[in-house]
Amino acid sequence: MGYTALYRKWRSKTFDEIKGQDPIIESFKNQVKTGRIGHAYLFSGTRGTGKTSVAKILARAVNCEHPVDGNPCNECKSCRAILNESSMDVMELDAASNNSVEDIRQIKDQVQYPPVNGKYKVFIIDEVHMLSTAAFNAFLKTLEEPPEYVIFILATTEPNKIPVTILSRCQKYDFKRISTEVIAGRLREIADAEKILVTDEALHYIARVGDGSMRDAISLFDQCAAFQFDHEISYENALEILGSVDVSVFSDLFRALSTRDIRKCLEIVASVLEQGRDLTQFTDDFMQYVRNILLKKHVEDLKGLVDMSRENFERLYADARLLSEDEVLRYIRILSRLENQMRFSMQKRILLETTLIKLSCPETDVTTEGLNARLSEIDRILKSGTFTSVPVPFGENTVEAASQVSALKPKRVELPKAQYDDLMKLRHDWQTIIASVDDGLYRNALLQTEVRPDQENAGMIIAVEKSVLYNTLSEKACIEKIRQIVSERYHKDISFKVVLTKVRDDTIYVTDEDLGKINIEIEPEE
Repeated sequence: MGYTALYRKWRSKTFDEIKGQDPIIESFKNQVKTGRIGHAYLFSGTRGTGKTSVAKILARAVNCEHPVDGNPCNECKSCRAILNESSMDVMELDAASNNSVEDIRQIKDQVQYPPVNGKYKVFIIDEVHMLSTAAFNAFLKTLEEPPEYVIFILATTEPNKIPVTILSRCQKYDFKRISTEVIAGRLREIADAEKILVTDEALHYIARVGDGSMRDAISLFDQCAAFQFDHEISYENALEILGSVDVSVFSDLFRALSTRDIRKCLEIVASVLEQGRDLTQFTDDFMQYVRNILLKKHVEDLKGLVDMSRENFERLYADARLLSEDEVLRYIRILSRLENQMRFSMQKRILLETTLIKLSCPETDVTTEGLNARLSEIDRILKSGTFTSVPVPFGENTVEAASQVSALKPKRVELPKAQYDDLMKLRHDWQTIIASVDDGLYRNALLQTEVRPDQENAGMIIAVEKSVLYNTLSEKACIEKIRQIVSERYHKDISFKVVLTKVRDDTIYVTDEDLGKINIEIEPEE
C-alpha cells in the first residue's frame, strides 16, 4: 500500500481527538448522549480547524450502534461503513465544484428515501458558500422542513456569503484558530507515534507557521520529516525546509531600518532571495517580529506571549529600545498594507524594497503617519541626549550642525590655482562622471550632490543634503569608485570626502592670481 499523508493518517476519529475546539466538542457529545439532534448545522472557521472532521465524526456518532460517552465506537457495522466511505446513509458534496440547481435537486431526490442501515441520513456540504443564488433558493425549502431522519451539515470558510435565510435555519458553530501550544502538542504526539526525531523548538516553529490550522501544521511537519528522513529535525532544519528566516535576520533588518542603512536592508533582501525564501512569508515573519517589539514596550516579561530562545529574547529587548512606540506602530501599519499588496503582485521584491526605503525615510512619507514618525524620531534623539554630526532630516532640506551651517551671505574664498582648476573641471563634468559609476545605488545617490573644494586637505568635498544618502556615499567603495574614475579621466589623484551640508553653494571661489586684478573684499571661511 502506498504512503498515506500524515494529515490523512492522523485525522481525528472521535470527538475526544479533536484539539482546540472544546466547547463545540462538549456540545455535540451531549447532543449525542441525550438524543437532542438538530436537523441543520453550520460549521464556519478558517481552514484546517476541524470542521470536516467533526462533521464526519458526528455522522458516525448519530448512527453508531454502541456510542461511548457521545463518541462513535468506530467498530460497529455502521461506523465501519462510514469510515470506508461505503455507507449509503452519509453523502458528501463539494459545493466548490457542484454548485448548481441540478446538484441541489439530486440532494432533494435523495432526501425522500430513509436511511438504509443507520438512524439518520446525513448530508455534508463543504464550502457551501460557493452555491449559486438559484441553488440556495432551491435548497431553502428542503433545509427548512426536512424529514425527521435527515441531518444537514454545512461547512464554510466564508459565512458572510451565505444568505440570511439559510443562516437562520441552522445551528451555527464557529471553529476558532487553534493555538500554537495545542498544535505543537499534537505534533509531538504524532512525532512520538511515528518515531520521528524532532526538537521541541522546531515543533513550535512549525506550529506557528501553521497559523492556527492543524491540517496545515501537520502537512508542514510531514514535509520536514520527508526532507530529514532518519535524522533529527532541528530548528535550523525547519527554517531551511520551510523557506523561512532565522530571527537574527529580522533583528538585523530592524536595526538597519532604525539607523537608515538602506544598503544593508537591500543586501538582506538579496540574501533572502538567494536562499530561495518566500518574500511573502518573510514579510509576515518580520511583521511578527515588529509586533513582538511593540509588546515588549508594554509588557516586561514576554515569556508565554512570545515563542523565542533566550538569545533571541535578548536581541528583541535591545531592539525595543531603538525606536519609539509611534515609530513601531507605523512599521506595523505599513508592513500590514505591504503584506496584502504582495499576495496579488508579480513584483514582490520591488514592493518590499520600496517599502523598506519608506520605513527608513519618514521624510519621504507625506502622510500623517510619516510626520508623526519624524517628530517621534526627533523627540527620541533629544531625550537620548546624544548628538552626532549627522543631522536629522526634516524634508528636502536639513538642519545642519553648527560647524556645517553656511553663511547667510555669499562668501568669496581664495583657492590655489591648481585646486581651482580641478574644481572647475569637476563641476563642469560632474554629471558625466556620475554616469560612469557602474553601481546603480551609488549613481542615484550622487545625482543629488555637488562638488566643493576641501581647503584643509587640498582635495574635494562631495556635498550631500540628505542623511540617508550620506550613509551610502560615505562608504569606502563609493569614494574609491569616484577617485578611480577621476584619476582615469584627468590623470590626477584627487582625494574625496563626503560632507552632510546644503547642496546649493553660494560661495564665490577665486584664485590667488585673480586677487591682484579685482578689487573686492575677501572674507575667508573659518
